[in-house]
Amino acid sequence: MKLKKTLTIVNKLGLHARAATKLVQLANSYDCDIVLEQGTEQAPANSVLALLMLQSSQGKQVTLICNGNDAELAMQSIENLIANKFDEGE
Repeated sequence: MKLKKTLTIVNKLGLHARAATKLVQLANSYDCDIVLEQGTEQAPANSVLALLMLQSSQGKQVTLICNGNDAELAMQSIENLIANKFDEGE
């Protein structure tokens, strides 16, 4: 199953190292391929460095693509993580 959804980065610091690490840890717990797209750039959600290279700051839109057995669970979990500002107490 392949799912695709556009999300907005809402936390003040954007997708910085700590947030990217949380995203990678979450992504690695699912049996599916997860990719974030921003414009023409793509980053696998299992690579902190690749995610940092997107330079996703607050207000930027990213497209989350989940493809595989756990696509629905992964999509919901990552969507919640982003919506909850990566659990950072701003």
